[in-house]
Amino acid sequence: MEPQLTFLTSYPEAVRTQVQSLIAQGRLAEVLATRYPQMSHDIQNDKTLYQFTQELKQRFVKSSPPVSKVCFDGKIHLDNSLGLHSFVSRVQGGKLKAKQEIRISALFKQLPFALLKMVVVHELAHLREKDHNKAFYQLCQHMEPQYHQLEFDLRLFLTLRQLEGKAV
Repeated sequence: MEPQLTFLTSYPEAVRTQVQSLIAQGRLAEVLATRYPQMSHDIQNDKTLYQFTQELKQRFVKSSPPVSKVCFDGKIHLDNSLGLHSFVSRVQGGKLKAKQEIRISALFKQLPFALLKMVVVHELAHLREKDHNKAFYQLCQHMEPQYHQLEFDLRLFLTLRQLEGKAV
């Protein structure tokens, strides 16, 4: 019985067949380990995540609205979201205060740095483009030229975790 490729359903059949072959040969983990030999990184808490996100924002989307909060969130389940970008409006006194917040799944503490960066880039792109349209993906690629490859590799990591019975 072939495993479900839940995270790869939007990819062409030929790509899914290649992944199925790697799984059948027991080589998916090996391929990912070769591509990402360094699994750990230094961004392990909300403070360093916030600093990293602000550096990327300053470099690529400086004129976008400020981000007031960036944090890891253990409640985000990756079957429907990698991270969350929210626009929070609150009434304080007689004024309306608007804040941008970014939440990243805590799973990214355990995945390679390049994949964490890809998700932060994705959420920062939402500051300018709310929808996943052509302009959104062009902005993602401007901030991270390997964006599409990293997104695919993340889906491979999630598939591997799912096959190993780990939470995603």
